[in-house]
Amino acid sequence: MTRFIQLHVLTSYPPSNLNRDDTGRPKTALVGDANRLRISSQSLKRAWRTSAEFARHLPDADVQIGDRTKRVGLEWVFKRLLNNGVPEATARQWSKDIQRAYGEPETSTTDPDAELLNGQLVHLSPIEHEKLSSFVDLLSRYLLQGEPAEAIERIEKAIQNRDKAKDKKKANGALVKQLAELLLVSDSTAVDIALFGRMLASVPAFNFDAAVQVAHAITVHKAAVEDDYFSAVDDLNKSEDTGAGHIGERGYGAGLFYLYIAIDRELLKKNLGGDEALTSRALESLIRAITKVSPTGMQNSFASRAYAGYVLAEKGKQQPRSLAQAYLKPVKPFDDEDIFEKSVDALETRLRNFDAVYGDCADSRYTVNVEKPEGSLDGLVKFVTG
Repeated sequence: MTRFIQLHVLTSYPPSNLNRDDTGRPKTALVGDANRLRISSQSLKRAWRTSAEFARHLPDADVQIGDRTKRVGLEWVFKRLLNNGVPEATARQWSKDIQRAYGEPETSTTDPDAELLNGQLVHLSPIEHEKLSSFVDLLSRYLLQGEPAEAIERIEKAIQNRDKAKDKKKANGALVKQLAELLLVSDSTAVDIALFGRMLASVPAFNFDAAVQVAHAITVHKAAVEDDYFSAVDDLNKSEDTGAGHIGERGYGAGLFYLYIAIDRELLKKNLGGDEALTSRALESLIRAITKVSPTGMQNSFASRAYAGYVLAEKGKQQPRSLAQAYLKPVKPFDDEDIFEKSVDALETRLRNFDAVYGDCADSRYTVNVEKPEGSLDGLVKFVTG
């Protein structure tokens, strides 16, 4: 029986700044007493799920990929109410309450629209967007034409009870629960939410546990962040003292990165409402994105797009485990050695050692290696989805 799918990926990036820290320099991590370049799992997951490569392998991406935003109350409720002809003051008041279904509002003393924004990003599926749009249109007709609407009347009563209540927090919780039951889904969701999960703190019944766990990618070798000093010439400056029109500096790094991913296939299928065909297509989209899509950071400056050079896929019911231990000692090839080959050897040695100690850690495996070459992307997809 296959429950878990594990991927071990080696990708070499040339000079780049794929994922920046708060100072604008490439992210790093101290591993095995050596500094490594790092790409965060958040950066990787966003690059994958928003890529054309991910979308083009789904049956209908328009209704299978969600939106992650703080602007539900402003963009999808308030502006739609205004477009429908609802007076601004009324639209604003209703929008403030409706957006509570997705989380507490933003707090700001300078932005007048902060009350229409969520305090955190919320990931919504296309079906939830459609449910909200229909609800807002129904509300518009109720407010403008007096069209009877049981759902609106129920929410209006909950708002009135909240306004009269002494315990506003408890009353807001009751309002949020009723809104969530009208606007959110808990059974089957968008592919990207099914893969990477979502958390709604105020209505945990509508959370989705992530079916895919993504580690931070780290270089298998010691790596340093270097500085790129650059200048630009002003094309219209024809004087004798031309000099530079602009001078700047940015950090960059290069390296061979190890990435580990664990997939719970059963949970993915559950998140997709038991749809076996869509589960397979979701896995295919993910595999193709993982192997071909790079993080988007500073791509115009570095063109650091890369395909995976090595992928080891494992399937089975055994407890997943990373092979990052293979690189606790940084890979350091001698003059006649290749860092890629030595990194693959280190990973496969660690794999055999785990099997020797714990027994077979997978029921079956498939390898793609561009160096030999061995395997294929289509073969990898067939192995993972089969």
